[in-house]
Amino acid sequence: MAASVGSRGRVKMTPRDWKDLRRGLLFISPWIVGLLAFTVFPLIYSVIISFTAYSGFTSPKWYGVQNYTRLFSDPIVGTSAMNTFWYALFAVPIGLVIALLLAVAMNRRVREVSLYRTILYLPSLIPAFAFSFIFVVLLNPGYGIVNKMITGLGFSARDYLSDPVGVKGVIIGMAQFAAGNAALIFLAGLNNVPDTLYDAAKVDGANAVTRFVRITLPLLSPVILFNAINAVNGALQVFTPGYILPATPGGPNNGSLFYMLNLYENAFSYAQLGYASALAVVLFIVGIILALAIFRLSRRYVHYGIEV
Repeated sequence: MAASVGSRGRVKMTPRDWKDLRRGLLFISPWIVGLLAFTVFPLIYSVIISFTAYSGFTSPKWYGVQNYTRLFSDPIVGTSAMNTFWYALFAVPIGLVIALLLAVAMNRRVREVSLYRTILYLPSLIPAFAFSFIFVVLLNPGYGIVNKMITGLGFSARDYLSDPVGVKGVIIGMAQFAAGNAALIFLAGLNNVPDTLYDAAKVDGANAVTRFVRITLPLLSPVILFNAINAVNGALQVFTPGYILPATPGGPNNGSLFYMLNLYENAFSYAQLGYASALAVVLFIVGIILALAIFRLSRRYVHYGIEV
């Protein structure tokens, strides 16, 4: 028996409805416990201790808003924020373009397409820390294959990981090897574009570029929005390359000191968990603001259906 609606619009639950609800809650209880224990509680606790002086070894002492006032006047925070901003500014759009091109290549109707899809996706399966060590070897100025190729072309070898600008470029380039994840999502979106639209466009004389711009991109706009939000979220949390690639974490000259790396060092190297929590709260707020801004801008460019 389905639940009935009362005269005041309230839903009246029958005994069977309550029983079904209890069963449903029982089935999803592991997820609920995990959400409360590993997401909600840490989030609330981080906000609370962000107002304290807390090392992790002694009891927290109320500190007021001093962690936040220190945060906005700390030049290291400004440096790490700018490094993260520049990384996101280049890595996100380049990654989206590469992922879309990979998806188009994966969508080609050829006999070996399954093999090509596997090869194009494989680099994204390599863990970030392993990829970072691989790049340390490849870019070594003495025996790295990259510098050997450069010297073979008549240019002098260069230690990219010892240059504040070069190390950021390496990290941005390294991030593109993980484009396979976004490419799979783009591929799913491409498979949902009706072939009849392309056939009609061909009849009207539209070439491949016109079909891509006028049909593919508008119908892929929800997928682009989804991948863009994921990419921005990932860019704000970039950590591993800045920790492993340079000789010292965040080096050289703070060139790879990203916001999350600065947060990590304050929490676990300097035992300033209260200050690190304030950094985390600010990052959380910035992430929400950016997501809302992207959603707002998307209203003009994202199409969720085919208008007839």
